[in-house]
Amino acid sequence: MGRQRREVPPPSPPPSPLPRAVGGGEGAAAAMSIFTPTNQIRLTNVAVVRARRGGKRFEIACYRNKVMGWRSGAEKDLDEVLQTHTVFVNVSKGQVAKKEDLVKAFGTDDQTEICKMILSKGELQVSDKERHTQLEQMFRDIATIVADKCVNPETKRPYTVILIERAMKDIHYSVKPHKSTKQQALEVIRQLKETMQIERAHMRLRFILPAKEGKKLKEKLKPLIKVIENEDFHEQLEIVCLIDPGCFREIDELIRSETKGKGTLEVLSLKDVEEGDEKLE
Repeated sequence: MGRQRREVPPPSPPPSPLPRAVGGGEGAAAAMSIFTPTNQIRLTNVAVVRARRGGKRFEIACYRNKVMGWRSGAEKDLDEVLQTHTVFVNVSKGQVAKKEDLVKAFGTDDQTEICKMILSKGELQVSDKERHTQLEQMFRDIATIVADKCVNPETKRPYTVILIERAMKDIHYSVKPHKSTKQQALEVIRQLKETMQIERAHMRLRFILPAKEGKKLKEKLKPLIKVIENEDFHEQLEIVCLIDPGCFREIDELIRSETKGKGTLEVLSLKDVEEGDEKLE
């Protein structure tokens, strides 16, 4: 009797690959969204700001290129900076910080307030390429502010942004990422004065002073005035002059206090400049 032949069933098809979880980050590729623990949040294209409090690490997820804008004051809307008002212990793994840890470290469990604390003082985690790009942008922003606020004192003409950038490179100015561009622009102006003809563009003011206090107050104002363009004294003392913008607040307070509010101060122009770009060879 012949041996019966056993039919072997065909092999089962290989299982379909698991779907990848949304977003990048450590372990994200192997995780299925339906198995993601409820205490985890997956985020994409994030810039992470990290801070340590009480021996623990806390992180927040921000939009790229927005953190520096918030710190410089250019960006005011927190929702434009934060991807979510959530505090993490690890953004890349999506691990959310525990409420008791937040209270212990920050004295509150208000996630938005804690996000602000971390955003203002935390360490921004970026790649070398991103950091270089951010510093280049800040360098240009500082040069733009300087060019907008300054002139050559001899010609009264403004400098171009490109020329200011070149001058900043000549003095080897190094951008400070945690300092606002406005503060750094003032620092740059002080340093550039040592190597080139540059100063803040003057403001043109008109102030009208009561006759009784006029002459006495004029003597106090003289050290704060660059140029008196016009002076008229009848029933009141009227002066049109140029000042350094940095002296405006002091002049305003002096007139208010000395005249008991009877004197008036009017800004005629914010910048006294001649049209045309200043050229330096």
